[in-house]
Amino acid sequence: MADQQFHPGVSLAGAVDLEALKHQVKAEPGQVGGAPAAGGYVIDTNENTFQAMVQTSATFPILMLLWVPTDDRLFPMARALGDAVNALDGKIQLSRIDIASNPSIAQALQVQGAPALFALIGGRPMPLLQGLPGDDEVKQLCDEVIPKIIQAAAQAGVSGTAPYSGDPDSDAAKSAGAAGAGADQVPPEHAEAHRLAEEGDYAGAAAEYARVLESDPHDALAARERAKALLLARSGQANVREVRAAAAAAPDDVEAQLAVADIDMIGGQIQDAFDRLLDFLAAGHKADLDEVRKRLLEYFAIPEPTDERLKRARRRLATLMY
Repeated sequence: MADQQFHPGVSLAGAVDLEALKHQVKAEPGQVGGAPAAGGYVIDTNENTFQAMVQTSATFPILMLLWVPTDDRLFPMARALGDAVNALDGKIQLSRIDIASNPSIAQALQVQGAPALFALIGGRPMPLLQGLPGDDEVKQLCDEVIPKIIQAAAQAGVSGTAPYSGDPDSDAAKSAGAAGAGADQVPPEHAEAHRLAEEGDYAGAAAEYARVLESDPHDALAARERAKALLLARSGQANVREVRAAAAAAPDDVEAQLAVADIDMIGGQIQDAFDRLLDFLAAGHKADLDEVRKRLLEYFAIPEPTDERLKRARRRLATLMY
């Protein structure tokens, strides 16, 4: 999986089970009676974020649910899996993929209908389920299979903690879910950059977001998306194990440390990325200050401004600069 190329937008006739059309509901995800909202350790992944999600499976194990979030038959299963994953405090992440909107992912995984369930460890997918499970099967997945995935990941050296993305029962999460496609609305001035990112041209997207920022330097969304695009352009396809091994072998090499910090950021290990580069400066590598500072300023655009990790890192960088 880690070496496979994905082509967003490829048509996949028959990806959605025709029977599912009988079960379509108008309630959008997060609404009362609709699909459960993402949040906690449950994320929604699309063709734009899929490769980055695969990369993070080298840091923590992932349970991938390929589904259709307007098919009401799938709601109990999605809710049960989400509850089970969230109860484990980041030992595993649930990534939900709408195969109707993201057919190339279904094609890459050779999935012909929803639901399908995979474990993802170190970029390698392991099929667990194809087709709608019964109540007993869902219980077995939650009680027995998920713990075994975590155990297998730990044996493979994949034992990191998934990032927490907020309370799925919060008003904000429900509002985001209820908005449905509205959550993906793009400001007109961002449209070209967004299109390039959707196509996987992260370098082009970063350049377009930079152009937006020239017109409006205070556009925080453009700054965040540019930073993410630069990150994925540099390291979205990197071999995680090779990058980490290179950094361990060359602790004084700034490029090796910047590369592994990128991997940490992609994997949601924000504190690790900040600490790695700040510790590198603190160890006496002041000759590399400008390069490290530039990378950190990119990273600082990604978290929310109120993130305490960001505040601490800014203070420490300021101290190390003088």
